[in-house]
Amino acid sequence: MNPLRRFSIILVIVIPLAAVTALGAGLAAGVQTAWQDKVATNVLSALELQDEAEFIVFMQQQTDLSAAYALGAREEKGRYVFEQLRETARRSQQNVLAQLRDSGAAYRPYWIANMIWVRGDRTVLESVAANPEVVAIYANPYIRLSLPLPAESPLPYPPSGIEPNLSHIRVPQVWLQGVTGQGVVIGGQDTGYDWDHPALLGKYRGWNGTTADHSYNWHDAIHSGGGGCGADSPEPCDDFGHGTHTLGIMVGDDGGANQIGVAPGAKWIGCRNMNQGVGSPMTYSECFQWFLAPTDANGANPDPSLAPHVVNNSWACPPSEGCNDAIILQTVVENVRAAGIVVVSSAGNYGGGCGTVQYPPAIYDASFSVGATDNSDNIAGFSSRGPVTADGSNRLKPDVVAPGVGIRSSLPGGGYGTLSGTSMAAPHVAGLVALLISTNPLLAGDVDSVEAAIRESAAPLTGVQECGGVSGSTIPNNTYGYGRIDALDAFIDVDLPHRQYIPYTAGS
Repeated sequence: MNPLRRFSIILVIVIPLAAVTALGAGLAAGVQTAWQDKVATNVLSALELQDEAEFIVFMQQQTDLSAAYALGAREEKGRYVFEQLRETARRSQQNVLAQLRDSGAAYRPYWIANMIWVRGDRTVLESVAANPEVVAIYANPYIRLSLPLPAESPLPYPPSGIEPNLSHIRVPQVWLQGVTGQGVVIGGQDTGYDWDHPALLGKYRGWNGTTADHSYNWHDAIHSGGGGCGADSPEPCDDFGHGTHTLGIMVGDDGGANQIGVAPGAKWIGCRNMNQGVGSPMTYSECFQWFLAPTDANGANPDPSLAPHVVNNSWACPPSEGCNDAIILQTVVENVRAAGIVVVSSAGNYGGGCGTVQYPPAIYDASFSVGATDNSDNIAGFSSRGPVTADGSNRLKPDVVAPGVGIRSSLPGGGYGTLSGTSMAAPHVAGLVALLISTNPLLAGDVDSVEAAIRESAAPLTGVQECGGVSGSTIPNNTYGYGRIDALDAFIDVDLPHRQYIPYTAGS
């Protein structure tokens, strides 16, 4: 085991920023040194309370990936992005890594954005922050606030074959054309996955029907704790239940009465980014890095050709988790998108007020963000609205909406349950991405075209709520975005062979 994985800390106390004082003897009140100007105040406050803390060293030099968008094939984009990111990190991190080695601090370098995870004391912090190659240092706390916890439906219903949420977005009509997501790989980062669940086992890329091979198909970014799964689980495991439910919505089908997934012909791979529902910027980033270039079971030999086509993200990273500056995950998400991977994100369950799409990754332009509706196309009361004010962009969000109220899907232990949340809406869109790429393989790696097809085929929805100066009666708006996804219309829009459309009738 990597000895660095033994080091972890959970910060359970948050000091208001106004209460943070200058550190160090001899510092005049209100005066900061140059190194302190680079350091987030919650890192300084943590080190006032304890000897060591986790923090993220963000390097000055980041990688220009604009050339990736001129490349054609998804594999070519992925290889180029991987090589460029890794080379930037290798070249520019040398001096800081030497400092950390000399200090004896625990550290772990990353290339998905040019940054380094560190666990150290104030002396280590000051030394690294003084390095001119370092642009900023952020906290990496673990505080239970990140996961928009879904609400259980008061009236769960028994299995009845195809779930009503799938019928509502006209998924069965696409299946009838012979398209179920075959040839496409979906990635999910969440609380983990019950990989041998009857509705999920046959869809796992690591399962050949007889034996399992978890290399390149599973990664655990939780290196301490982990609840019932433990740390560094060698096989997919879910310590919370949330991930297994979201995965079922993407690909689930037990071959019988439980047709719960949008794209049951797709394969899935997974990464655990939360410890019993608790994540941090580095656990999220580590999973994104692994998806861009999956590794073997020892975390070695990364291979971008095995990257998924789309990654579902049914989680959020608020300031209390260290995302008080959006640049960390923004750079990460933009780099993943540059590699030709669609990044789908839940909009958040922070209520019906304007400007409540407020946390990464949903706030980013590089994320395709999804709000939640019921099966009558009413916006869910918990579904977050735009615009994005957290970064000053006033960006319209969500991009689209999908069913997220009373969604029945898989749960750990082989069972099923009904949950509600934008966490349930986003997987519908990830599954739709798989259907579209399966329909037209030329869309693989073309994130712009995939997103455009989903937006332009959505059923337009309006309301009375005005947010950010955008009337609820216009399309798009900050409640429904471009509207509720429609799998059949999206399929027709991208179907290159123009095969003869087979009409769908109930029961067929």
